[in-house]
Amino acid sequence: MARIYLDHNASTPIDPVVAAAMRPFLETDYGNPSSGHWAAAPAKAALDNARRQVAALLGCATEEIIFTSGGSEANNLALKGLCRMPCGRTAHIITSQIEHPATLEPCRFLSRLGAAVTYVPVDGNGLVDPDDIRKAVTRDTRLISVMHANNEVGTIQPIADIATIAREHGILLHSDAAQSVGKISTRVDELGVDLLSVAGHKLYAPKGIGALYIRRSVALEPLIHGAGHEGGRRAGTESALLAVGLGQACEVAQPWIGMQGVQQLRDLLWERLRDDFGSGVVRNGDRDRRLPNTINVSFVGRVGAEILAAMPDVAASTGSACHAGQVTLSPVLQAMKVAPHVGMGAIRFSLGRYTTQLEVDEVARQLRRMLS
Repeated sequence: MARIYLDHNASTPIDPVVAAAMRPFLETDYGNPSSGHWAAAPAKAALDNARRQVAALLGCATEEIIFTSGGSEANNLALKGLCRMPCGRTAHIITSQIEHPATLEPCRFLSRLGAAVTYVPVDGNGLVDPDDIRKAVTRDTRLISVMHANNEVGTIQPIADIATIAREHGILLHSDAAQSVGKISTRVDELGVDLLSVAGHKLYAPKGIGALYIRRSVALEPLIHGAGHEGGRRAGTESALLAVGLGQACEVAQPWIGMQGVQQLRDLLWERLRDDFGSGVVRNGDRDRRLPNTINVSFVGRVGAEILAAMPDVAASTGSACHAGQVTLSPVLQAMKVAPHVGMGAIRFSLGRYTTQLEVDEVARQLRRMLS
């Protein structure tokens, strides 16, 4: 049986169009974009074009985009660049309990430097209540950081509503959009964000490249000091190869926004599971406000890791970890207060642009054969 890949939230394959665009920078266009001679010109032009392509997808100016090594660095730059010492001594940050570790760990680091961090809760669907954000604001609040869409359950947060609160209090807003860019609209002015993180390998670009949108009025302290690359905000010779990959991926993504065909397959998978297992399967996350490619389900009373282990040709992710016979729920499911006997059976199926109905049918068939 052919292998089936339903783990696109973890990483996507490189789109063939993206790979083709990158190839010249592996073979001939090797110059340093910052040099002033003939060998640098193709790399410099490609870097500029890639920045335009990313900016076009986000609806911002090219100079508001800086390239990073990925979503984690983008999040770290947004948080540490705004709230490190000396500002960190009195800075207050608001974030949510279900952020990616690339946000939570920088927050913990900053708290060790003296910053105060408030982790607002989520409801049973994984949604942040904007009123909880409002109540958490203090006179020292410098930054609100809430992810656009959760990587595990797919819940989409009310970022525009949170942005209204941030503007009312003169607070900057950052959103980790690693999971949403290329799937749903991430126009920065519609969201109202001041900073937004992009991860290339969630977007059919290669690993090792990402971007951070920084609104013109926002000043950040660099994480990496050196020469004046990326407008002085990130030192280090730029990789035209990787930037071209991200830029081309952003251009390719434009007609895929909304992913209607993928959403239909996601809903078909849920219908198959609901028909086969009835009350023995539970959907985690918000029913409507969620990524079009993502379905997180729990097989009640089962262990998700054991189910996936018995399906070696299907790539998906589990929401629980099993060590020495003990099952531990993910922090996201814990924050959502999912009951242990439900959460331990959680599996995330994240579909991609080229997932087929035959693959969805086969996954449902395997689960029915194993668990019925």
